[in-house]
Amino acid sequence: MTGLRITLQVLLVLMSLLLVPLVLLHKGKGGGLSDMFGGGITAGAGSSGVAERNLNRITVAVALLWTVMIVLLGLIEKFSE
Repeated sequence: MTGLRITLQVLLVLMSLLLVPLVLLHKGKGGGLSDMFGGGITAGAGSSGVAERNLNRITVAVALLWTVMIVLLGLIEKFSE
């Protein structure tokens, strides 16, 4: 079980590092932090609808895999005691 646990922990760290830039790549929706960093200026030059939908799908898929890994790590920890 320790090999599986270590593998899941490494994958969890990699997924976490991938999830951060995926979330930050999304286009801002309003007057939040994205406008503070110049998001309001480049609103007209944003990505196309297809690219935004694909980014949404990839982000959701990575987030779901991240969640499954956390649940599996919890189950492994619970049953290894």
